Amino acid sequence: MLGFVRVLREYERAVMFRFGRLLDPPRGPGLVWKIPIVDQLVKVDLRTITLNVPPQEVITKDNVPVRVNAVAYFKIVDPKNAIVQIENYMSATSQISQTTLRSVLGQHVLDELLSEREKINEILQSIIDEATGPWGIKVTIVEVKDVEIPTGMQKAMARQAEAERERRAKIISSEGEFQAAEKLKDAAIVLEEHPVALQLRYLQTLIEVSGTPSTTIVFPAPIDIIRPFLERAEKKSQSE
Repeated sequence: MLGFVRVLREYERAVMFRFGRLLDPPRGPGLVWKIPIVDQLVKVDLRTITLNVPPQEVITKDNVPVRVNAVAYFKIVDPKNAIVQIENYMSATSQISQTTLRSVLGQHVLDELLSEREKINEILQSIIDEATGPWGIKVTIVEVKDVEIPTGMQKAMARQAEAERERRAKIISSEGEFQAAEKLKDAAIVLEEHPVALQLRYLQTLIEVSGTPSTTIVFPAPIDIIRPFLERAEKKSQSE
């Protein structure tokens, strides 16, 4: 009696052949009756399968050799086609993933491969899903995992990044100097239009200098500041 019955779990389906002819639809889950010798049963797992795509040697569009691996997630949505349309859906999905990975990455430059990973993942997922669709397979996610760059290229990229940082630092410094020059120009215009402001600034500078611990301070005395005192003294001497 046990040879006539199979128990399938919730995530399993049975593709049944009777005298070699396909019985549609697939059986399961639960109890499945099978006639020995007459019926042949092939179980299919409907859970999501994780497929590790082995490392691939790729030449990018800008002629940089890289070594890339990926991971793909797919599941069987049509058990009948997964058994009838393809001999080994696991091997076939792995092979199409490898060839697609090499083809797609070869159409992108290295900078895109490093900075636009999400966009490339979407392209890979779309192409692989379309190719495996007739086999009853739905590819849900494809992720590029690691991108190995030759040591010489890594050093060149590090030098380039360092040069870029220095360039940005010089630009920021020059912009700061330009802004400071603009402020000094504006201040000079204000002082030229308002001489009293220059005198006040001079007096403020004297106050700041006087707070230093130095015992000797030498500073120029602008004639514009002391001229009123000289004129007053001259008038007083003439009146006497």
